[in-house]
Amino acid sequence: PPHGEDSLNLVAVWEVALSDGVHKIEFEHGTTSGKRVVYVDGKEVIRKEWMFKLVGKETFCVGAAKTKATINIDAVSGFAYEYTLEINGKSLKKYMENRSKTTNTWVLHLDSEDFRVVLEKDTLDVWCNGKKMETAGEFVDDGTETHFNIGNHDCYIKAVSSGKRKEGIIHSLIVDNREIPEIVE
Repeated sequence: PPHGEDSLNLVAVWEVALSDGVHKIEFEHGTTSGKRVVYVDGKEVIRKEWMFKLVGKETFCVGAAKTKATINIDAVSGFAYEYTLEINGKSLKKYMENRSKTTNTWVLHLDSEDFRVVLEKDTLDVWCNGKKMETAGEFVDDGTETHFNIGNHDCYIKAVSSGKRKEGIIHSLIVDNREIPEIVE
């Protein structure tokens, strides 16, 4: 008979910040049955009731852009296991470090709602609360502006060269003519 084994089997939880939001990945591993269950944002995406092999990997997709994620299950010693998450083939830490170089994130409060705005610097795609925004780019004297709207608020991301090679281009988000501070995830 089951003894609420499920809750005891939750062996790992990760939070992954992607352009469309922060996703929660949970992994259940029954070390007697070999059972493996993966949840993304509370929704079951993989369930294997009985696995002869206790080690291995499970691969699935996360988020609107169907980002590839893999959970690796490794035996450490005896009956101890280690669980690591890879995103697009990189360790979570490496992936997030790389992401902080290729994206900018801002969080702002408008009309009593919270918005998370992400700029993907390589494509200049702008995401807001999980949706890719319609944008219009325009060249200005000191750089470029990428315009979009949140509700009836005018927003743009201004890209200006820092004049220093190491820093490259500085991006700032302007909403209703005021600058929003960037956050580091």
